[in-house]
Amino acid sequence: MVASPTFVDLLDDAALLSLEHQIHLSEVLGEHSWEADLAEPRFAFTGEHPVRCTAVHLLGSAAPGPRSWLWGWANPAGYKQEILALGAQVRAFGEQHGIRELASAEVPFDALPGAPEDPALVAAFMTEATKAITGHYTSYNGPVGGGTRAAFIVEHPEFQLPAPTGPRVMRVLQQSLTDLRLTDHRRAFHAYGTRRGLTTEFIGPQLHLNAPGVSAKVDFDEHGRVSNIAGSMG
Repeated sequence: MVASPTFVDLLDDAALLSLEHQIHLSEVLGEHSWEADLAEPRFAFTGEHPVRCTAVHLLGSAAPGPRSWLWGWANPAGYKQEILALGAQVRAFGEQHGIRELASAEVPFDALPGAPEDPALVAAFMTEATKAITGHYTSYNGPVGGGTRAAFIVEHPEFQLPAPTGPRVMRVLQQSLTDLRLTDHRRAFHAYGTRRGLTTEFIGPQLHLNAPGVSAKVDFDEHGRVSNIAGSMG
C-alpha cells in the first residue's frame, strides 16, 4: 500500500515543475500588470504581451490580520462554482488523505511549515500543494488590499510548456537549489523528471534524467541533498 503524501511531500512534488512554469509565464508576459473580475469571471494580464486567460481558478487568500489562509470554497463572498472547483478538488484530496492544511476551511500561518509570516509565502505554499494534486501548474498570486494576497491558477494555451530542452532542464535543476525551499531533494528531483515526461531512474545513488536532447545526472550526498548536477545536450 502506498502511503498518503504529507503536505510537505506535495510541496516537493510540485516544486521544480512549478518553477519551470513560472519561468515560462514570466517570459510570455514580460513586464505586466493584472486585473480580474471574479463575478464574470475574468482574469487578464496587461502590459508588453496582453493575455486574457481562458480559465481562472480562485484558490484562496492569505491575510496578515488574522494570520490565516482562507480557502476560496469557504469564502462567504459566494463566488461561482466554476472558479472554486479546483479548490474543492484539493479539499476532497485533503479529506481523503488526512491533510488538515487542505481540508480545513481556514489555516493559521503557524500551522504551515516554518510558521511563515509573509502572506505571499503562505499563498505560495497552498498553491504548490494544489499544483501537485491537480496537475495545473501555472499560478499567480497578487495583492488585493490590506496586505492580503490572493492565489489563482490561470490557464491559456500560451502558458503550456514546450517540449523539454537541455538548457531549460539544466536551468530548472540548478535554479531550484537557490530559489526553492526543498525538504526532500531526491523526491523533488525525481518528481520533476517524471512529471516533465523525462525518462527518470535512480542508478545506484545517482538520478538520471533523459529525453531527446536532454541528459542530466544528479548526485546526492549522505544526507540526501544534491551534491552535483551534470548534463549534456544533444
